[in-house]
Amino acid sequence: MTATHAPGVPVIEDGELVSTNPATGVEAGRFPVADTDDVARAVRRAGEAASWWAELGDRGRRQRLLRWRALLAQRIEEIADLSHREGGKPVAEAIVETVSAIEHVDWAARNARRVLGPRRVRSRLVLAEFSAHLEYQPYGVVGVIGPWNYPVLTPVGSIAYALAAGNAVVFKPSEYTPTVGQWLVDTFAEVVPEQPVLQVVHGFGDVGAALCRSGVGKVAFTGSAATAKKVMAACAETLTPVLLEAGGKDSMIVDTDADLDAAAEACVWGALTNAGQSCIGIERVYAVDPVYDAFVAKVTEKAGRLTVGAGDGADIGPITMPGQIDIIRRHIADAIDRGGRAVLGGLDAVQPPFVQPTILVDVPEDSAAVREETFGPTLTIARVRDADEAVALTNAVSYGLGGSVFGRRRALALARQLRSGMASINSVMSFAGMSSLPFGGVGESGFGRIHGEDGLREFSRAKAITRRRAPSLLPAMTFERTPAQVDRIVKAIKLRYGR
Repeated sequence: MTATHAPGVPVIEDGELVSTNPATGVEAGRFPVADTDDVARAVRRAGEAASWWAELGDRGRRQRLLRWRALLAQRIEEIADLSHREGGKPVAEAIVETVSAIEHVDWAARNARRVLGPRRVRSRLVLAEFSAHLEYQPYGVVGVIGPWNYPVLTPVGSIAYALAAGNAVVFKPSEYTPTVGQWLVDTFAEVVPEQPVLQVVHGFGDVGAALCRSGVGKVAFTGSAATAKKVMAACAETLTPVLLEAGGKDSMIVDTDADLDAAAEACVWGALTNAGQSCIGIERVYAVDPVYDAFVAKVTEKAGRLTVGAGDGADIGPITMPGQIDIIRRHIADAIDRGGRAVLGGLDAVQPPFVQPTILVDVPEDSAAVREETFGPTLTIARVRDADEAVALTNAVSYGLGGSVFGRRRALALARQLRSGMASINSVMSFAGMSSLPFGGVGESGFGRIHGEDGLREFSRAKAITRRRAPSLLPAMTFERTPAQVDRIVKAIKLRYGR
């Protein structure tokens, strides 16, 4: 049915959160809004479920997570269509997103025991009489606060790893995509019906704040830097540890020896996929002078061929969060007012709820379009004298999430110099789908890591255990040590470390 509410603007009606498509206004779903007591009850239930989940052991959890992975794969068209109907994302893009999520569930399930299982650690000289043991224990209950731009991949990147590490999860999806969030929880319940190991609570920011204060063992948040600071402040009240994946202003560096056709193709997708609503999307490009003009021409030509609309076949869908339109318009206007030029698009490209691809050049480095997260299908391309200047300009913003380098001879060295948690060479965003690698940023982009071995450990507490296996030859930790024994300790340390 057609909603009477503004398209894409979530509202509460009769105690229910109502979600609508940002392009058509068609209702996608409605769900009971949780209050503080509801959140507390969910966390209590999760605590009980966590005990059962932990007792299943690595093998039992792996089997169930792999069943969920199989179900997601079997119903991939269903969730892609739902993402399209609720958030406006083109179906093909939603399928690509879900493929990455499925890969992460598989990797987390298969590698949790290897990464987190108990193991012996080598002892040290001064404590040679003890054996050392290390294991990783679950927090119990993890709260996950998810975003709307990638409502499958991003929360699953926390949920799957938290579950594989032995935790139960209470998930608060974005109020813009609650239907997708509910679907994820419902499908998990189909393969794990015994206990509410994965639960969902719906609502606005106050529900997320309640989750932060609910007594969960840890909170994983993905969203804007401004909201990340609020989440961190709320968690600080109870010293609840947090994992924060905030915004980005990722750049691409195009060096003189880059394959320009490949770079342009990757740039257009990296900047404009999901209508530019990607925290690791390419928002800035620094192309060295000898290849700048050719690169701009190739990017402009490729971006100009893309289609924008609400249909399944469109390359670029609507702006999911209506309020973002004003930010996109402000960034384009500021860039043009300060001397920048639109070689494609411009202010006329903003046609709510859509924004046509916009390529800006000659934009001052201190403009909003360069320094602030735009989160729309726009791109600035700047001419630089060399790749070293490109690195310096890339690192001059407060964000540090991902980045890309196109080139041959110096590409790896340049990627290492980027102030970012991740970088890709001769590709864009590929690190997000690489389940064996950690994902996260620095600076205003947050801290902590999901994905990979670091992602599994992020949802675990390291537990160190020592066990006496022999009398102490150098007794240090006792008041009964003699002066002669202290002398032996001194001699042993000088002999071992004093050279």
